[in-house]
Amino acid sequence: MAWRLALASLGLLAHSTTVKGETSAFDFDLAIVGGGSAGYAAARTAAADGLKTVVIEGGEEVGGLCILRGCMPTKALLYAAEVLHLASHARAWGVRAPDVGFNFGEVMRRKNALIKEFADFRQQQLAGGKFQFFRAHARFVDTHTVELAPVRTSGSRREKASKVKAESRRPKAEMDRSLLTSAATLTARNFIIATGSIIAPAPLPQIDELDCLNSDTALKLERLPKSLLVLGGGAVAVEFAQFFARFSVKVMMIQRSPHILHEFDFDASSELEAVFRREGIQLYAGTRLLDARRVAAQKEVTFAHNEQKVRVQAEEVFFGLGRRPNVAGLGLERLGVRLESGRIFTDANMRSSVPHIFAAGDCTSPNEIEHLAVHRGEISSHNVAHAEGPSELDYRVQLDIILSEPKVAPVGRTV
Repeated sequence: MAWRLALASLGLLAHSTTVKGETSAFDFDLAIVGGGSAGYAAARTAAADGLKTVVIEGGEEVGGLCILRGCMPTKALLYAAEVLHLASHARAWGVRAPDVGFNFGEVMRRKNALIKEFADFRQQQLAGGKFQFFRAHARFVDTHTVELAPVRTSGSRREKASKVKAESRRPKAEMDRSLLTSAATLTARNFIIATGSIIAPAPLPQIDELDCLNSDTALKLERLPKSLLVLGGGAVAVEFAQFFARFSVKVMMIQRSPHILHEFDFDASSELEAVFRREGIQLYAGTRLLDARRVAAQKEVTFAHNEQKVRVQAEEVFFGLGRRPNVAGLGLERLGVRLESGRIFTDANMRSSVPHIFAAGDCTSPNEIEHLAVHRGEISSHNVAHAEGPSELDYRVQLDIILSEPKVAPVGRTV
């Protein structure tokens, strides 16, 4: 009974009813694991349909990848880089802008302020009362039950103090309601898994020894490195490479495929490669990583290129070789939930191999795009509430965009 008392203290067990008002054998009609873009979209859709809903967020921060470490912060930095680049080449427009410079600390502070505004608003949406929300790690016990554990934050004392100070600005009642402080369990008739993605493992164990920057940690830099090796040629690697290069960092890109953005049409990627070379980025394509090590104050990567062994060094290495679904630790293996290449397999209705468990967002799709995550979340909740008239995901209008310069934006399917 201890777990039920814990949930009761959060107001989670008050007369559970179904959408039709009938007494339910479950605590909730729908439990959503993950409070990012897909999870929030699923929750507001479910609440609008009258489902008794709970969102369980296990991250150290609340807001989701797009707001905290994805689309929004990177685009804020890319825009700053574009402004600097235009000012540095203003003469082409007949504008004189002598002595163009930058303050990297101010660039990062502006980014942080923007992200805090978005993250605070998302927290308000999640804790606004239309559905239950609290912070805890979730693990499936069976197909209708999750075991919850308190979120334990990590990081330096300074980081923790900063988080506590930021959280203290939220209403106390809101904080008490969302933060789980002891182990608990809850049941739901349906589940949506929307746990997002995490940085993919390195292809070589030696790379881990370099303590590389990645799309998470690069957003917390306090100073720029003088030189940078970028591993990868996908969207993340491309955008960060140009950002650093435009802020006077010597950048080298090491790409396995013959061209950067290898999933895009060649005429688009080749144009971008030409611009990158013109801006001083050194490109190595068609490579194979062989080794990585520290050499004094430098970091060295060895790779095969044009049938030769090449060694390059830089002050820092940026790991941009992708992300993987964040599903470890959920206990999916005991449920019979089917995975494909580490992702939760779903049909066009976003339903997994277990009929009442759905999935949305980056944990189920190779297309890590925020607006698609939102759409998947909405479809998942709609199909929970309207099993008699389900909706399907339509990829014919799928849109992607790389906010490099020039920008690249494919839309639809190539057939």
